[in-house]
Amino acid sequence: MRLKKIAVPAAAVALAAGLVPPAYGWATERPGADGDGIARESVTIPLDGGWTAKGELTYPKGAKGRLPVVVLLHGSGRNDMDQTLAPGVTTLKPVAQAVSRKGFAVLRFNKRGVTGVGPVLSDNPGFPDLSKPYEQTVRDAATVVRFAATSKHVDPARIFLLGHSEGTQVAANLAADPGGYGIRKPAGVVAMGVVHGTPREVIYYQSVGRTLGQLHEEFDLDGDGTLTPAETTAGLIGQPAEAAAQYRAVLTDPATDTNHDGRIAIDTEFEPVLRAAVGFDKFPNLPVFPKGLAEYLVDIGRFRTPAQDLPRYDGPVLLLNGQTDVQTVVRGAIVTDDALAKAGNRDHRLITYPGMSHLMNVTPEYQPVPGNPDPAVLRDISTWLAAHR
Repeated sequence: MRLKKIAVPAAAVALAAGLVPPAYGWATERPGADGDGIARESVTIPLDGGWTAKGELTYPKGAKGRLPVVVLLHGSGRNDMDQTLAPGVTTLKPVAQAVSRKGFAVLRFNKRGVTGVGPVLSDNPGFPDLSKPYEQTVRDAATVVRFAATSKHVDPARIFLLGHSEGTQVAANLAADPGGYGIRKPAGVVAMGVVHGTPREVIYYQSVGRTLGQLHEEFDLDGDGTLTPAETTAGLIGQPAEAAAQYRAVLTDPATDTNHDGRIAIDTEFEPVLRAAVGFDKFPNLPVFPKGLAEYLVDIGRFRTPAQDLPRYDGPVLLLNGQTDVQTVVRGAIVTDDALAKAGNRDHRLITYPGMSHLMNVTPEYQPVPGNPDPAVLRDISTWLAAHR
């Protein structure tokens, strides 16, 4: 039997745009309700096309004068201002709290199409698909940066960009051409989970390559590139039930063993089955991914990656990546750091974290469990920003 569906990790989710009644501005300051020493100010940010984004500006209670501000840029998908990914799992909210405690203002916002934390998505029937969804994301980010500069709490000359995943490319695109996007040169860029490679390369790894990597690392004990029945049996032990069932269905199917030698060659026999299961040869129209992904992949492919754009920026850069990230692999951060060095940037730093995944939490490599950023990551971000304020 051939595998009809293999669970694959979430890749980029296409964005859309729509209209809501325009109502925006800076709200009255309200103290943090949990007594954490952080003031919170609700904001509504006007984006083009009539859309407005809810957001929140945080900063230390009692802070005097204008503060440096960090604008947080989400990963792909319709993320809320906290980047809520699971109950209790928010990538950006812990960053905002840690950075605000260090004397910075932080601005986070709901992406276009998101009306509330949860995330709560727009149900506006007039909400159309975008022909250029990634370009709109970059334009929206530039609008938010300009909006941040209007706050009485913010020093408009000290605006930092901090991006996660897709946000690392957005930050790089903005930093490389601030004038083209109508913003000031950023005071610094922080990139977590650095995007690297063409969209086709990224999606291939996320949907096919990472699974091949798991078979090589966790199943192929003798490292010969093939799996015996004994290696398959041992490799399945401890795997989550759904993943184990799917692997077993393919690895024990006689049809997979095309040369009938009693072994499964990972790269020449298993790979074609997995590739067909996810429909990769139909790229960018992958049937297992959400509607609109193809438009997103085509559009983001028109833009330069962090390794290509950040060398055009001569300001300070901090690159952070989990060493076991299977969505934006650590090699991307390493290549980007090397590109900065070759461009002559004198203030760039790369930190990689053993055992950490795409969400910057410690978790198994090939079956990651969602979690908030590790305290070490928050500490490194806060320390670096404090040194560059």
